[in-house]
Amino acid sequence: MRPTGITRAAALALGTLLIATATPAAAAGPFDPRPPANPYAGPAGTATMHGDTASSKTSPHAGPAAGDLTSSRAALASACPTVLVGSDGHPVALCTEIFGQNPTVHLLDPTDGQSITDLGLTKGSLLGGVYAYLDDLDRLVVIDGSRDLLRVGHRKNASGDWELHIASRLPLDSVIAEDDAVIGISPDWQGRVWFATSKGVVGTADDATGTIKTTTLPAGEKIANSISTVPDGTAVVTTHATYLLRADTTGTPTVIWRRTYDRGPGRKPGQLSWGSGSTPTFFGPTGTDYVTIVDNANPKVSLIVYNAATGAQICKLPVLSAGGSGSENSPLASGSAVFLASTYGYPYPALPDDAGTSVPASADFPGGLTRVDVTATGCTVAWDIVLRSAAVPRLSLADGLLRTVIRKPVISGSTSTGIFDTFAYTEIDPATGATVRTKNLGVGFIYDSLQMAGTITPGVYWQGTTTGVLRITND
Repeated sequence: MRPTGITRAAALALGTLLIATATPAAAAGPFDPRPPANPYAGPAGTATMHGDTASSKTSPHAGPAAGDLTSSRAALASACPTVLVGSDGHPVALCTEIFGQNPTVHLLDPTDGQSITDLGLTKGSLLGGVYAYLDDLDRLVVIDGSRDLLRVGHRKNASGDWELHIASRLPLDSVIAEDDAVIGISPDWQGRVWFATSKGVVGTADDATGTIKTTTLPAGEKIANSISTVPDGTAVVTTHATYLLRADTTGTPTVIWRRTYDRGPGRKPGQLSWGSGSTPTFFGPTGTDYVTIVDNANPKVSLIVYNAATGAQICKLPVLSAGGSGSENSPLASGSAVFLASTYGYPYPALPDDAGTSVPASADFPGGLTRVDVTATGCTVAWDIVLRSAAVPRLSLADGLLRTVIRKPVISGSTSTGIFDTFAYTEIDPATGATVRTKNLGVGFIYDSLQMAGTITPGVYWQGTTTGVLRITND
């Protein structure tokens, strides 16, 4: 998943202008070990849009339990791709307002999901970034439209009311051009904040000392997805290649390896740039052995798994064969399993200014979900199904279920999309790909999860939409 500037999140914000249950099957395959906990990030599973700084998209928490489900909606008049939860249990949502497209932070009530208080951030010429993370003090770390690195905390004021406040600010305008925008942000194991911009600037910022160091990737390569950090380095995907970088003794990002991939003849429908739609994902026997992306090959995209230390290719395997073979979403990966959701043909209401014409010019949204099992010597497809996932799937390591939101057409079996489509919370058995429970959420764009990531907290599934945040639980 990507957002900012006029990549995915900007497209989300601009675009907004315009039940049977079954006993869940036990999860199959080794989904542990988890990626190592980052000491400078918040709780594992809820600190970043993709769960953790390795972007695994897993959660240590069990979601809603068996039994009746309820859903409630916080109507925020904003697209809310980022819902994070700190150690105090308070969800923090980073949203973009429908009218004015101003970035806004909301502190949500954990008991009902409604906004307790909010704080507007500076809007940039490209709307600023919507990727953010929670640090070890539950502060939202984000780079705003003025290119300032902010830490946004929440506290009770003298009157006993909750408030959001800017705890620290570090200007980055000396290294980020006015016509550029930060796409990805993640902390490393030394406490530095790594960032990557649309125009290929990768940097580190130490807001304790004010030290900022950058490097620029090759001309012509854009960054349209977020970044991932583990102890051994930072993974970055451009519109042409996958990189692993490390900071040298001065903190300057240094390329360790670079591997090109098949970017295809052009942007596919249901994607927002010409190239991979992946935030790179670390996973493997120790949690960080491999890094994986999905390319943009035609006619079928491939999962590519690299040795994280050397960049050697472990495998390249065609995926998403049953449905649409294209993905704007980052792989979900844990242990030896990787899950990939198709976005081919998904109807984004708006596209980036530089997106260009898709190849083909348009397509329906058939959906698709693939599981791939990975070993040190190669990969195999465990299952490949048609499933119209409208969100980035998440895996609970506690109850062994995949969770997402699906988009149901008005005419059953159709691959077309329309304004009266129904959106439904869905649980999936990762062993087989079988759907084990669904709950209709609502009809129309108000409930459109627009390929945004959900978040699992104990007994609750949180999902951003084009107009606010949904809370699904057993209450």
